[in-house]
Amino acid sequence: MHELTWHSGGVAVARRLAVAVAVLFLVIAATVVQSDDYGPSSGPYVGAGWGQFDLHLHNLNAVGTAVTDITHSDDDAWKAFVGFRFAPFVSVEAAYVDFGHPNDSFRTFGSDGVYHVTMTGFSPTVIGTIPLGPVELFGKAGYYFYDLDTRVDFSSGPFLESRHSRSDFLYGGGVGVTLFHHLNLRAEYERIDVENASGSDAFWLSPSWRF
Repeated sequence: MHELTWHSGGVAVARRLAVAVAVLFLVIAATVVQSDDYGPSSGPYVGAGWGQFDLHLHNLNAVGTAVTDITHSDDDAWKAFVGFRFAPFVSVEAAYVDFGHPNDSFRTFGSDGVYHVTMTGFSPTVIGTIPLGPVELFGKAGYYFYDLDTRVDFSSGPFLESRHSRSDFLYGGGVGVTLFHHLNLRAEYERIDVENASGSDAFWLSPSWRF
């Protein structure tokens, strides 16, 4: 069993633009809400999210030689969550998160190949919210308890595999809007303080239903 050290790259410009458009959509959607009733101020909610997880391997120490070139990779991600709002300003949330299957090519002095990474796990968070009518600004913090599976396939034929469990701090924030009294739409950013990969991040679009 071998362990791989990896590192996340910067945020892609295309995803920044996509999130900016999503935020603009939420703000515009809020302006069409005619009622002053913005839904329940407390209670349970359920939801799901689609997003993009950004990953850039920096070092493959299990290879035994220096890495000369590793390309940037990302993949679609999804999550399902439940939460409880104690008041309009604070809530707790628990999510199952699947960061997809980032994979791409790499090169060392002696060989090259393709790596595959899978991250799935459970994320409890605390969310603080500033309600501004139907629009909300929020920040979140918690931990991500996950299983990390990594496989490196060399072009010469052999492969290396790594599987272990970790827990790392995560934080983020974003903007949301409540429509039809119960439907909440969020555009959010999360950063995960992964060991040897500080800067790993994800963008999400997450609808939820507040009861």
